[in-house]
Amino acid sequence: MSNTINSLKNRREKIYHPLMIAAGVLLWIMVISAIGSHWDDPKTGAMIKLYVGYGVAIVIFLWIAALAYRATAFGNMILLGPKQFPELHAMVVEGASEIGLNEPPKTFLYNSHGVFNAFARRLFGGRYVFLTSALVEASSDAQVRFVIGHELGHHAAGHLNPWINTLKLPAKLIPFLGKAYSRSREYTCDNAGAYLSKDFHASRSALQMLGCGCKRLNSAMNCDAFVEQEAMVPPIFGFLTEICRSHPRLTRRVAAIKSTVQNTSGASLANNVFEPGFRQEQPESGR
Repeated sequence: MSNTINSLKNRREKIYHPLMIAAGVLLWIMVISAIGSHWDDPKTGAMIKLYVGYGVAIVIFLWIAALAYRATAFGNMILLGPKQFPELHAMVVEGASEIGLNEPPKTFLYNSHGVFNAFARRLFGGRYVFLTSALVEASSDAQVRFVIGHELGHHAAGHLNPWINTLKLPAKLIPFLGKAYSRSREYTCDNAGAYLSKDFHASRSALQMLGCGCKRLNSAMNCDAFVEQEAMVPPIFGFLTEICRSHPRLTRRVAAIKSTVQNTSGASLANNVFEPGFRQEQPESGR
C-alpha cells in the first residue's frame, strides 16, 4: 500500500481493520475446529455436511455470476480508453498513478437510466471501476475526478482484496462491527476523491449530488446549507439508522471533507497530502 493512501485513511478504519481481521481469523478457527470435531458425528455430521455443501454452492454461484458480469460489461458497457472518451480515461490513468496503483483499473461507462452511482469491483484478480452515465452527465470535470478518485481509493486501500476479505468475512456476523468498518472505508475513499480532485467545493458537491441528482441544479447547490441539515437529524433515530448502514449519511460525508481540509493544519495529512494544489473555489457556473 502506498504512503499516499495510507495517509488518507480514516482513523476509524485504522482501528476497525485489524479488529475485523483478528475477529475473522478467530471465528474461522472456531468454525473449522467445530466442523472437524463433528464431521463424523452421526447426529450433527449430516447437518454440517449439508451446510458445507451450501457454502460450496454459493461460492460456485458467485464465481459464475462474476464471469457473467464481466461478459456483460465488455459486451454492453463502454470501456474507456485512449480512443474512447480519452478525457475520462486520462482522469483514471492519472488518478491511479497519483494514488499509488501499479496500473489503472479497467473503467466502464454504462447507461444507468437516470440512476446516480459509481462502484469498484475485483473480478478474477482484475481491477474495475464502473461509472453511470447520469452521474457523469450531471457532474463537472472536478466532480467526476472526485468520483473516480473515490472508487480508485477502494482499490488502492485494499478494500477489495479477496483474500483479506475472506479472512474478515466471519467478523461481519458481529453486530454493527462490519457496518462500522464499511462506513469508515467510505470516509477513506472520500479523502482519496478529494485528494485527486484537488477542488474543495467540487469534492463536497459531488457527494451532495447523490442526494440532489439534478443536472439543472448542480451549480446552484449550497453545501454549507446541506451540512447544516445534520443538526436537524433526530439524535436517537439518526443513530439507529446510521449503525445499520454500510455508508454514512451524506450530510456527515460532506461535513467530513470540510473538517478534513480545515482541521489538519500541522497534521501529516495536511502537510503531505492536501495542501499542494488543493484549492477552495466558488461554485462553478456549469459545463
